[in-house]
Amino acid sequence: MTSTTREATATSLLRFATAGSVDDGKSTLVGRLLHDSKSVLADQLEAVERVSLGRGQDAPDLALLTDGLRAEREQGITIDVAYRYFATPRRRFILADTPGHVQYTRNMVTGASTAELAVVLVDARNGVVEQTRRHAAVAALLRVPHVVLAVNKMDLVDYAEPVFAAIAEEFTAYAASLGVGDVVAVPISALAGDNVVEPSAHMDWYGGPTLLEHLETVPVGSDPGAEPARFPVQYVIRPQSEEHPDYRGYAGQLASGVLRVGDPVTVLPSGHTTTVAGIDALGRETDLAWAPQSITVRLADDIDVSRGDLIAAGVIPTPTRDIEATVSHLDERPLRTGDKVLLKHTTRTVRALVKEITYRIDVDTLEQRSGAEGLNVNDLGHVVLRTAEPLALDAYSDNRRTGSFLLIDPADGTTLTAGMAGEAFATVRATEPAEEDWV
Repeated sequence: MTSTTREATATSLLRFATAGSVDDGKSTLVGRLLHDSKSVLADQLEAVERVSLGRGQDAPDLALLTDGLRAEREQGITIDVAYRYFATPRRRFILADTPGHVQYTRNMVTGASTAELAVVLVDARNGVVEQTRRHAAVAALLRVPHVVLAVNKMDLVDYAEPVFAAIAEEFTAYAASLGVGDVVAVPISALAGDNVVEPSAHMDWYGGPTLLEHLETVPVGSDPGAEPARFPVQYVIRPQSEEHPDYRGYAGQLASGVLRVGDPVTVLPSGHTTTVAGIDALGRETDLAWAPQSITVRLADDIDVSRGDLIAAGVIPTPTRDIEATVSHLDERPLRTGDKVLLKHTTRTVRALVKEITYRIDVDTLEQRSGAEGLNVNDLGHVVLRTAEPLALDAYSDNRRTGSFLLIDPADGTTLTAGMAGEAFATVRATEPAEEDWV
């Protein structure tokens, strides 16, 4: 079957991220997945074979299919997030291949922020290590719905079932303590191709799916009708032309839920209420729209709505200037109490102050390290923020799109921190913030 045919017959889309410690074979796994699923172009494979031959290797080094930067190939590691697009007859995929080094953990936050599944790779010889726990914690923090534990290099432990069972049990218990409910463990050998795309002849004791089979069959997406509608306004359309003298529409992408003509809605943070008078999508009127469609909404009443406002239906979030959130610090510069930042939430950006860094999270023990003076790069922690204007945030556990935000350096526009409104994990409990006013 040709690539074009595969793409035409694959209907659903799965966004997933891969993560693993250095030398666990993650790039080889991704390369094997692409190669054995017939998702590699002939010229790409020829280039890999040529480079591999030049290095004196008898077989193609499939890791070269993903490690595209020169520094990555020279060091044999993954540095940046690499996105790969491929398809099978059953599903289309967007793969975010994230780095394994501790200093690049922040890159996993970027790669997994929109993922519906995370593949966490471990070396069967080493088992669950600190970086494995860190990756599991990030996946839990970002509320990735599905996690796959890929126990790699089973060929180097003689395909022993007890080795796999012990690693799977330890990881599953740790993931459960983080609140991750769906964990599937698969024993593989990326180098030999065991259980990646084709079932392994060396592990007849394993009766579960191959990695690709699980990726093709895991449930994806959510029912938009089960979520409250959230529509961040990106642009106000006022053509004021002879054809449309009174047209006023609000354009943007529906972040969650379903909007219908006639639905009662609330504009936040002002709190004004009205109804949906019309919906335009792709230049045509429609009776309803669902996430993540890009649409233009027309309201029944002429009220003040501008970029950054949130048109909401269903259970309405309460606008607030005091925000408690779990954060992952991304920048080399520490985040400290008293820092003045910009907070970007959906299409709205406001000034904010870091009132308190309540605690830093130890990803090994999930212990709260209180009294932290700041958060360094790759740190996870809990903060209290005070904004100059009220924001309507959902809890991140309820809505990943409208419960997330970024902290930005107002001086140079650098992204400092990724934030998730509310608590991090089911086992973590934050202390109550002190009542202070930001002048």
